[in-house]
Amino acid sequence: MTSIGLPHPRVPESRDAPSLRWGIMGPGWIAERFTESIQAHTGQVIAAVGSRSLNRSKAFAEAFDIPAAYGSYEELAAAPDVDIVYVCTPHTGHHAAAVLAIDAGKHVLVEKPVGLDAAQAGDIAARAEAAGVFAAEAMWTFFLPKFDVIRQILDAGTLGTITTVVAEYGEHFDPSHRIFNPDLAGGPLLDLGTYPLALVTEVLGSPRYLWAVGQPHESGVNAQLSAIMQFDGGAQAVVNTHVHNFTPTAATIVGSKATLVIDGPFNMPGAFEIRFPDGSRLRHDEPAGGHFEGLHYEAAAVARAIAAGSTQSSERTLAASIRTLEVADEIRRQLGVVFPVPVTLLPSKENHE
Repeated sequence: MTSIGLPHPRVPESRDAPSLRWGIMGPGWIAERFTESIQAHTGQVIAAVGSRSLNRSKAFAEAFDIPAAYGSYEELAAAPDVDIVYVCTPHTGHHAAAVLAIDAGKHVLVEKPVGLDAAQAGDIAARAEAAGVFAAEAMWTFFLPKFDVIRQILDAGTLGTITTVVAEYGEHFDPSHRIFNPDLAGGPLLDLGTYPLALVTEVLGSPRYLWAVGQPHESGVNAQLSAIMQFDGGAQAVVNTHVHNFTPTAATIVGSKATLVIDGPFNMPGAFEIRFPDGSRLRHDEPAGGHFEGLHYEAAAVARAIAAGSTQSSERTLAASIRTLEVADEIRRQLGVVFPVPVTLLPSKENHE
C-alpha cells in the first residue's frame, strides 16, 4: 500500500484489536463474508449464531466452527457468552433485531442500512444511549484504510472548497434475489444506493434541495433512481443507482483546488487519485479487494471503541447514519416508494431469514 505525497492510513492492524465475543443474528450471505473476514484477519471470536431456523444456525456454525447455534433471535440476544450482536437479517428486521439485542444489554453492529428509515435509526440510537451500550451501522467503506486517507485529505483542505460529488452504483441480480421483493424493502436504494448517498452526506452534509426521478421494475420495486442535490454554499451532488446491470461504481469529489477520483468500486478496498489543474497527480495505491479483504476493519474498529468505553464509532456515527437515511426518506417520498410495515420478531420457526 503506497500513498506517494499523501497522508498514510492511521488504521491499526486488525489483529491487534481487543477481542470481543460476537453473536451473528441472521446467517445469510453477508454474515458468511463477515465471518470469513474476521476469522482470517482478526482475533475476534464468533461465539454464537442465531436464526429463526435452528437447522440453518447449526449449518452455519458447523461451516465456520462456531461453538453455539440458536433457533431464535431471542436466545442469541440472551446468550451470556456474547458481548456484541452483529445484526444481518433482511432490512425489514434490522430495527426489531437491534432493539432485541439492546434490550438484552448487548452492544450492536447493524448491517447497513441501520433501519428502514431515519425514524428507526433514531430510535436505535436513543435506545442504545439509554442502555449505555455501543451501537453503529456496518457501513464498512468508512472503516477502510483508504477512506482514512481520504478523510485526512478532506480535513486538510487539499481539494479546496468542495463543489461537486458524483457517485453511482449499479448491479445485476438474479430474478430470485430478495432485492426484487417489495415485502423486503427491495429495490436498489437500501442495498446499493446507500453507498453513494453515504459518501455524499459524509462529504457535504445534508442537502438543502433534492430532486429525484425513478423508474419502476416489473416486480413492483423501484428499478432505478437518480437524484440531484444542492447544499448550502452552492455545492451539488448527483447519484444514480439501479438493478439493471453492473457499473464501474465510481465516485468523484471535485474541489476548487483539485479533484479526487476514486477507482471503482469506490466502496471497496482500492486506489484513488488526486488530480490538479496543472496535470500533476498524487496516487494512493492499495490492492483492490472485496468483502473478505475489507470487512475485518469495521469489526476491529468496533472492538477498539468498545474497549475504550465509547458507545459510538467515530468512523460512522449514528448521526451520520441518520442523516443518510433522511436523504433516502426524501427520495422515497418524491418517488412514492413505500416500504412495508416492519415485521416484528416471530417465535422460532423453520423458515428463511
